[in-house]
Amino acid sequence: MEIEFWWLLALPVFFAFGWFAARVDIKQLLSESRVLPLSYFKGLNFLLNEQPDKAIEAFIEVVKVDPQTIELHFALGGLFRRRGEVERAIRMHQNLVERPDLAAEQKLMALFELAQDYFKAGLLDRAEELFLKLEGTSYAEQALRFLLEIYEQEKDWDQAIGIAGKLETVTGRSHQKEIANFRCEVALNELMHSRPGSARPHLEQALAHHRLCVRANMLLGDLEIAAKRPQTAIEAWKRIESQSPHHLALVAERIFNAYKQLGRLEEGVNLLRGYLAKYPSLDLLNVVFQGILESQGNEPAYRLARDELRRMPTLLGLDKLLEAQMLEAPLDRRRDLELIKELVNQHTRSLAMYKCDSCGFRARQYYWHCPACAEWETYSPRRTEEAKLPA
Repeated sequence: MEIEFWWLLALPVFFAFGWFAARVDIKQLLSESRVLPLSYFKGLNFLLNEQPDKAIEAFIEVVKVDPQTIELHFALGGLFRRRGEVERAIRMHQNLVERPDLAAEQKLMALFELAQDYFKAGLLDRAEELFLKLEGTSYAEQALRFLLEIYEQEKDWDQAIGIAGKLETVTGRSHQKEIANFRCEVALNELMHSRPGSARPHLEQALAHHRLCVRANMLLGDLEIAAKRPQTAIEAWKRIESQSPHHLALVAERIFNAYKQLGRLEEGVNLLRGYLAKYPSLDLLNVVFQGILESQGNEPAYRLARDELRRMPTLLGLDKLLEAQMLEAPLDRRRDLELIKELVNQHTRSLAMYKCDSCGFRARQYYWHCPACAEWETYSPRRTEEAKLPA
């Protein structure tokens, strides 16, 4: 391949341009490095050698020598907060907020950082005050999220509802699930203070905002039971099937007891048995097993446990089958079954748990609000062992 003559002439020119640009960059770098205090480079060296304490001290010296190092102030303040040295972070960011020469955007950033310091220190009232000041700014969305967390911690559900609504406007994303749960929390508070009449509108609003709010129908059923209306309670709980059928396991015992109050035990057992056939669940199995045992006797209860174990082979199901066998077994065999059941129990304790789909936190009771990651409605209504089986 031949090289054209003009390329030979252009090469020295390109080389000259490159040499000149490199010289300019080097001069600029040397000029900037002379401006920076020696403590700055000491701090960087300490960071590279994983000596954060010495690095912090070196950077503090830089700030003392050159107060104009705004970005270093922010970096140090954030580092103090992450290390748990919240008081030092607060002092650092307060100094920035009080500086008259700070640009408008830097002032907002300092306020946001100081609000986070207060939040980390547990000074929620001060944090709330600053986050509220940031509404309508470039930090609005982040500030609203912190405010929502503050109101959830303080259980100020009315304020949480308002902030969640603002977040929907700012982000364009739905918070209907959270708002519905906040309404349920308000209703629960009313029930705790024996005000069922005030609780009902909040539950109806929860369903109006989020029609799939299982929790609202569960609480409406509880309201009806408290008012001595078991049939209306059953209707509220039955509506859960159209929302999330696997959540029926959480109200199975309530449905069963409501039918008992009505004197229609067999009808209740048949309804729950139908649910069990369509939506296999160990919690449903427990209730149906007790219902059949009570209404039909030991042998039908044993057959139910055996058939369900074949359909859904789990250790928890085996535990229920052993319980059924013990009812009919002679005394000497019953002792053997008790020993086996105890051994099975030792392995099933860790399986009879509910698990958060967001963070994996496990608990023996069902939570609507995960105590670990603070997300709403992230718990599956199925136990950890049965959750591995096909739905």
